[in-house]
Amino acid sequence: MKKFPMFLTWILPGPARHALAQRAVQSLTSPCAASRPCAIQGRIALVGAGPGAADLLTLRAVQRLQEADVIFYDRLVDPAVLDMARPEAERVFVGKEVGACSWPQDRINTVIVAAAKQGKTVVRLKSGDPGIFGRIAEELDAARNAGIPVEIVPGITAASGAAASLGRGLTERGATDRLMLATAACKPGDPQPDWAGMLLPGTSLAVYMGVRQARFIVETLRHAGVPMSLKVDIVSQASTPREKVARCTLESMASVIQDERLENPAVILISWPKDPTAQMSSVVAA
Repeated sequence: MKKFPMFLTWILPGPARHALAQRAVQSLTSPCAASRPCAIQGRIALVGAGPGAADLLTLRAVQRLQEADVIFYDRLVDPAVLDMARPEAERVFVGKEVGACSWPQDRINTVIVAAAKQGKTVVRLKSGDPGIFGRIAEELDAARNAGIPVEIVPGITAASGAAASLGRGLTERGATDRLMLATAACKPGDPQPDWAGMLLPGTSLAVYMGVRQARFIVETLRHAGVPMSLKVDIVSQASTPREKVARCTLESMASVIQDERLENPAVILISWPKDPTAQMSSVVAA
């Protein structure tokens, strides 16, 4: 009997698996009904691959991979995620390496639109969630300007994956009621984010791709008067077998990153709980 894709063993356990799986595979891998011809116009799906582990994909992401004729994938997408696609699907690497960009964004826009114009079902596969630091606006604009149907399939973002690995939440009732997501990988020529403006009492700050800017971030926060005793968690390659975790204070963050040899992709989680004294003062004043 044909071996079914790994994802079907997760969602269809038990004795009914094979009968249900056969129907599921037929529906997922047959985007056009036999009674009518396929449309010449293709389509594009901007799909989130999640933080790393293949079993953290959404069911819709798996379905789009099963439907795809061609998949354009990023550097951080785990090979196990690509195994979710049907074998006939073409796989094209369009990753951007640090310091070398053989696939600038304009070129990516061009190739995904060109493939869709050929009538292909295109998946643009991005790590994490495509709408969070995924440069999704350029690809949406390119598709829409060309009249190509396009959809967004959200994924689990890296901050959520990191918090899950740590066994904690991104927020905590009564301590942190605001979550800020920021990236240290800014557009060349742009100023650094306003780190001090984002990290205030009652805030959890998740910094994406920030290990190389760690010392600058710490010094910026120090000069702004942010307590150096704040708790910091750093997760590199969250949810993968290569995952590394470090816990420290803001004071020692840069040194710990260097000593532990933590590399991107990484998420730095900095928590500044509310000041209980300030909360009590506000209640009395009221």
